[in-house]
Parts: sequence; C-alpha cells; structure tokens
Amino acid sequence: MNSLLLAANTAGYTTPQAWRVLTKTGYFLGLSGAIGATVTYATTVRPALRATGRTTGSSDRSSDGATALRSRTASYVAWAGVVLLVAGYCQLAARVARAGKGTPFGEALAPSRIWDFLQAPAAKGAWIAQGTVYLVQSIVLVVTAAAMISLFAPTARRHTDRIALAALPLSLAVTLIAAVPATTPDGLDRWLDLALDQTHIVSGTVWLGGLALLAALATGRGRLADGDGLLWAELWRRFSLVALVCVGAVLISGLWLSWKHVGALSQLWTTGYGLALLVKIALVLGLVAAGAFNQFWLMPRIAQARRADDAASLRHLTLRHFPKVVLVEIALGAAVLLAMPFLAGSARTEAGSAKAVSSGSIFIAGALLALTLAGSLYATAKASEALARRTAAAPAAS
Repeated sequence: MNSLLLAANTAGYTTPQAWRVLTKTGYFLGLSGAIGATVTYATTVRPALRATGRTTGSSDRSSDGATALRSRTASYVAWAGVVLLVAGYCQLAARVARAGKGTPFGEALAPSRIWDFLQAPAAKGAWIAQGTVYLVQSIVLVVTAAAMISLFAPTARRHTDRIALAALPLSLAVTLIAAVPATTPDGLDRWLDLALDQTHIVSGTVWLGGLALLAALATGRGRLADGDGLLWAELWRRFSLVALVCVGAVLISGLWLSWKHVGALSQLWTTGYGLALLVKIALVLGLVAAGAFNQFWLMPRIAQARRADDAASLRHLTLRHFPKVVLVEIALGAAVLLAMPFLAGSARTEAGSAKAVSSGSIFIAGALLALTLAGSLYATAKASEALARRTAAAPAAS
C-alpha cells in the first residue's frame, strides 16, 4: 500500500476510495459466485453425478453423498444469488457516485438517485444511453438472483438442474450486458479490448467461483459413504479440465490487456497502475502454481487410488489434501479481486508514453503466443495423465 501511495504522489496515480474498492471487489465476488457456481454445476457437478451413477432416487447408501452434494449445491447457489443481488446494488450505487460529481457514496445508495441515473438521456453521439444499458443489466441481474434464491425453497430444489442451467446464461449476461458500449467502437482494437476484457472476467469468475463452490461442498463430509471418494475424484478431474481452459483464457486475455495499459517493463514499478498489476500478476502466478501442484502431484495419486480401488486413500486425497490446496487458491483469488480496483487508469498515461496501437506483427505475435500457450496447457494435461499411469504402474511392478 505504501508503494501505491508513493506512486500516486510521483506518477499522478489516484488511489481508489475505500467504497470503490469494496464495491468493485464485492461485485466481482458476486459474479464469481453466480457464474462460477452455475458453470461448475453444469460442467462438473451434474456430469460427475451421472458418470458415477449417483441418483437421488437410489436406495443404495452410496446415494447419501450424492443427495447431500445436491442439497449443499442448491444452498450454495441460493446464497450466491443473495450475494449477487446485494453486490449488484452496491456496484450500481458506486456508478452513480462516480458519475455524479462529488456525490457521496452514502447518498448514491438512495433508490431515487439510482433511478435518476438510469433515466439520464444519452450523451451526444451515443446510440444508447449508458443508464439504459445499466437498467437492462440490473433487470437481468435481479431475475438471475431471484432464480438462484428460489433454491432456498424445498419445492424449487426438486428442479435444481433446470434452475441452475437457466441461471447460467443469465449470470453470463449480467457482465456481458454491462460491457455494451454506448458509442460504436471506432476500430478493431476497441472491439478486441471489449471481447478480451469479458473473456478475462468470465474465465476468471468461472475459475475462482468454481473453486469456491467445490471447497464449500467438500467441507460437508458427515454423510459420506465409502464410495464417495470415487465421486469426488470425478469432480476434481472434471473441474481440473475446466480450470485449465480458464487459465489459458485468463493468461491470453491478460497479456493483451497488460500490453494495452503498460508500455514498458519499467512501468510495472514506476507507476501506480504498474505496481497494482505487478501484485495481481504475482497472485495469479501463485494460483497457477497451486493448480500445477494439483495437476502433477495430486491428480496422479488420485488416479492411482482410483485404479487400485483404494477407497480409503481416495477419500483422504479428494476430501482432505485437495481441498487444502483449493483453500490456498481461494485465498489467492480473493486477493486478486481485492487488487483489481487498484488497476485504475493506465501505466502508459501515467508515464506519458504513447497509446498502444496494434499492427499485423502484433496480431501474428499474439496468435503465436496463444497457440504456444494452448499447446503447453495441452501438454500439461497429457503429462498429468502420463504421471497418473506411471504412478499407478509403479506399485504393480514392485
């Protein structure tokens, strides 16, 4: 923080106010809860339950874990809806405070102030009023939150699949609608900025929100049967693949956005924006390192226990070791969200360097970098599978 304040004094960086930090961090927490929970349910929880043959109608004791998992998932999604609703309102009030010159955040929370902001006419040259964009976003946000909150009701929980799958595109629409520009973008760079910014947000929220959901579900071990380690092995395996895709999307979009805002390596420690970005990069690298540990150490051992039909080891790995690493990832992810409000302005502007302008060579370099990163992530997945086979074969050979 002292470094940020120093940069603010020397490079024209303005440290965001506390309400700005809290509202923006809260907003992305809300998005992470909504998008992460619904996407993870659709791509991980629901398929894992089906793949392991767990049905709520089964009389087998092994179905207890599946029933508890579905119930806890429904509760988590419902609470995520509450967080999204509160965070969305506070973020809207923050927009009012930022738009109104000198409007205190406390006054911006008033519904009348918010309504006036949403009804403001379009600016000259705009094809739509900015307030109208936020009004549509707010309506979609309320509908999304209401659908998720309905899962508090026992009758709604009978339709968890339908509600969660319906809330998934709605939660994505919350962030996508807010990105709709009030004026037509004036070039390819601007379109790429919008697309990659949303790619960054969606992939990041899926990654962090999915980790939070699975960590919350993994804490409920009271009704686990012997075979539930198999279910959790499948859950972690499926989410590891989802997380791998998200990591790739976060890194590729992050590199583009960093290039747009940082004109030289030295700007990372000589500007306020650069220092905030440097902190965020360090935290993201910590997340990636934790994910690599999961891929190269935990997943092979889980695969070994699965092949050996070692229920005790499988439960220990999937419900003790793996969640501990995930909790570290969640802490790092929360720190990333806390750092995001400090990414205000641009290091290029602070340093007085030229605005980033793309060219054919930039696009070619970016495409090659994206292909290289995709190849490395694919190799990571294959290497993890190879380690799993080698780990499983070692005891047999001995």
